[in-house]
Amino acid sequence: MLTAKQHELLHFIQQKLDASGISPSFEEMKEALGLKSKSGIHRLISALEERGFLRRLPNRARALEVVKLPEGGKAAPRPDNVVPLRKPAPQLKPIAANDIVEVPLHGKIAAGVPIEAFEDYNNLAVPAALLGAGEHYALEVSGDSMVEAGIFDGDYALIQKVSTAREGDIVVALVDGQDATLKYFRREGKMIRLDPANSAYEPQRYEAERVMVQGKLSGLLRRYH
Repeated sequence: MLTAKQHELLHFIQQKLDASGISPSFEEMKEALGLKSKSGIHRLISALEERGFLRRLPNRARALEVVKLPEGGKAAPRPDNVVPLRKPAPQLKPIAANDIVEVPLHGKIAAGVPIEAFEDYNNLAVPAALLGAGEHYALEVSGDSMVEAGIFDGDYALIQKVSTAREGDIVVALVDGQDATLKYFRREGKMIRLDPANSAYEPQRYEAERVMVQGKLSGLLRRYH
């Protein structure tokens, strides 16, 4: 048995999928249901998932699929401002598409010698397909020390927030708590070696306690002028 709000949310999601094939944003769902915060939407979605009415599609932001409707697909009572459903033909059941999400843009990251980074000043719109699981942020690349890895000056590096890295990961490494650089991560005995991807540059070696991993590369965006 679904609550009135669960009914309303399920039908609103189906309505948006019918119209565009894209599930609504949490902000749209919040406004449609007249809720004050998105946390209520999260709870409703979780409840609908547990009851088998809704499914989240993996590795895609804002991707929801209505598995079934209550009462054999009949629309539940809903407010006057909710448009009745237009039920699609079974073979045309819409699949939620990828979306554009905004991630924090934290200034510039050096692909050369370390420079200061992590100053919030904007957001960057990113195709969700470029991001995996977890929390992400973006940094504008400055320098040419990673060009042989296809990372160029002016690119936007999409970074997954992590505090550990595996051998060979491209990471954001914070050195001495103030300077950040984008490099390959290597261990060399008790030292950390940060390798460039440009034969004109030398590897950087630091005592392990001087280096803090702030994230690893998830994707890149490039603007052509």
